[in-house]
Amino acid sequence: MNLTHLKKGVVLIFGIFSLTSFGQTELKNKIVDFATLMPLESASIYVQNTTIGTVSNADGKFVLLVPQEYEKDTLVISSIGYKTFKTPVNEFDNDFEVYLEEDIASLDEVLLVAETRPKTGNDIVLKALEKLSVNLPDSAYLQKGFLRHKERNTKEFKWLVESAITVYDSGYQASSKDHLKINVDEVRKSYDLRDVDSLLIYTSYLKYHHKMRNLKAKNLKRDTIKTASLVKAIKWNDTRVNGLQNLFQGKLNLLRNSNTSKSLFGEDILSKHHFDLDTILVDNERKIYKIKISKGTDFIGLDTEGIFNEGYEADGWIYIYYDNYAVKKIEYDLIAASPAQKSRSKALFGTQLNHKLVINYMEYQDKMFPSYIYYETPKLVNVGSNTDEKITDEEKERYNKEERYYYTVQEVLFTEIILDREEVHKTLEGTWNNDIFMVKPYNKSFWDNYNTLLESEEDEKLIQDLTKRSKLFKD
Repeated sequence: MNLTHLKKGVVLIFGIFSLTSFGQTELKNKIVDFATLMPLESASIYVQNTTIGTVSNADGKFVLLVPQEYEKDTLVISSIGYKTFKTPVNEFDNDFEVYLEEDIASLDEVLLVAETRPKTGNDIVLKALEKLSVNLPDSAYLQKGFLRHKERNTKEFKWLVESAITVYDSGYQASSKDHLKINVDEVRKSYDLRDVDSLLIYTSYLKYHHKMRNLKAKNLKRDTIKTASLVKAIKWNDTRVNGLQNLFQGKLNLLRNSNTSKSLFGEDILSKHHFDLDTILVDNERKIYKIKISKGTDFIGLDTEGIFNEGYEADGWIYIYYDNYAVKKIEYDLIAASPAQKSRSKALFGTQLNHKLVINYMEYQDKMFPSYIYYETPKLVNVGSNTDEKITDEEKERYNKEERYYYTVQEVLFTEIILDREEVHKTLEGTWNNDIFMVKPYNKSFWDNYNTLLESEEDEKLIQDLTKRSKLFKD
């Protein structure tokens, strides 16, 4: 099998840059469960009454740059099901870990109140959807944030993109397809060292663009295809599978797009999902429903153009505030369920988990805005042995297990919301480019003052290895 190295430019200034710059206070620490001493992942760390914040990584660690004008404001560290930690920003101690204690409300006490309230998981979710027009933004706004896009196999990172982005949204009532835009403002890192079987993607490209439905990759010969054509096909596949536009405008933007036709959380939500009330937790001193998401009677499909993205069932959790039915967090997995999707997923991806989504929301001026998004999906990549030597079946099988199956993770951390109409309108009038895979020069002064997601220790090691290999490969 022919292997093609997809070579993209790497435009970076290599060096060590300080995370703390003039006018900023750096907060850096680890959040731990008081009882188990285990790190708490995805805890929220933010300055009260602002949108300045971040989330903890898999090791419970975080870093947050806070402008000095907020040094006397309150820093809040919270995680659903735990007591909240609060302290003035200028009194936060970077030397001592933050321990959070478990905090669970009484389910029986809440369900036995005199007022008429929904008491089943299905009814609570329907009530939350009914309240979306009140709880979600109803006018145009901008959000600025940090994107980390990474692709890997079981052994190593193959691709890493880090960017600063701006998202324009006209509000819940308008269609995101027509009224949502994304712009890539700056690029911090861009490394692409994927080993791909370009013929597989090229076959999909020809099927889609030239209606060659019966074409098979085995019928193509690598030495007859121009490299430029392969690269064009690969870029097309990257955008259709991992473009942010798809994530924000598609079905997986579950709440924002619930008022569109065929949405997953639309009128027929209960045909595709079942919701069970699990318990009542506490989040920042407010009661919050923890509700289990499970499969309904119908399969779930994403209607992705050019890809068989159907035949799934849902699994996960949704967290809804008790007082106003605003959704705080969604953990949503789509698992292959139909015979056709099970077979496809096993052959192409080596997994039945096809889509893993987490969306956190923050409350700002009485509306719920997305604050953090995590999206993971396997990638259509088919890699074979990169050697002319004869190898045993056992060696070939081990190579396939380690090298063949790729998956992509995209994380978005939003740290600024702009509601000023004049500024929103002025920005909207400018040029927008949503290509997250573009390469730009590194802007040191910009990144010195910009909040980013802290890598886990495992990711940091893999990223360091990728950057070393990238530099050598470039040389």
